[in-house]
Amino acid sequence: CSLSATDINLNSPNKGLLSDAMTDVPVDSAASARTPVPEGLTPAEEEELRSELAKVEEEIGTLRQVLAAKERHCGELKRKLGLTPLDGLKQNLSKSWHDVQVSNAYVKTSEKLGEWNDKVTQSDFYKKTQETLSQAGQKTSAALSNVGSAISRKLGDMSSYSIRHSISMPAMRNSATFKSFEDRVGTIKSRVVGSRENSTDGLHSPSGAGDKPPQDNAPF
Repeated sequence: CSLSATDINLNSPNKGLLSDAMTDVPVDSAASARTPVPEGLTPAEEEELRSELAKVEEEIGTLRQVLAAKERHCGELKRKLGLTPLDGLKQNLSKSWHDVQVSNAYVKTSEKLGEWNDKVTQSDFYKKTQETLSQAGQKTSAALSNVGSAISRKLGDMSSYSIRHSISMPAMRNSATFKSFEDRVGTIKSRVVGSRENSTDGLHSPSGAGDKPPQDNAPF
């Protein structure tokens, strides 16, 4: 799994920095830290494993430096293109959601939910429940319609009664009974007014002044 320096630095914008950075990677030398040989390993196998470990650690350090250089180069390109971190977040979320939708777990879950939905909607209990709810809704609508019709009829009866009452008033006034009643009221009113006028005239005139002439005084 080793990589050559030429392959790593082929597309890096900082080719000259990698050689210096690689010198800073700590390498575990066999002479600096010796541990006891694990059980089941010969000294030759231990040496081989330590050599391979040193190579892998060196490659990891090199890849880290290359990754840092690539990230800096990517950031510069994004700044030049005017891309913001929010755009990158949206793109990542969209890609993640797409990966979820095409994943086997999501597809199997969707299929399972579809099967459950089909089973529920095709069951007899679901159909009976739907029919019961539909009938209840129809009965409720009919009841509300009947109540509205009754209220409309009541209001119509009240308005027609008012109209008939207003129409019947002139007819009642023109009837013989109503005219006879008006005549009687007028007669009583004229008598009351006449009696009042007579009493008023009697109060203003001196008692006996107009009927009897003044008597001459008899001589002594």
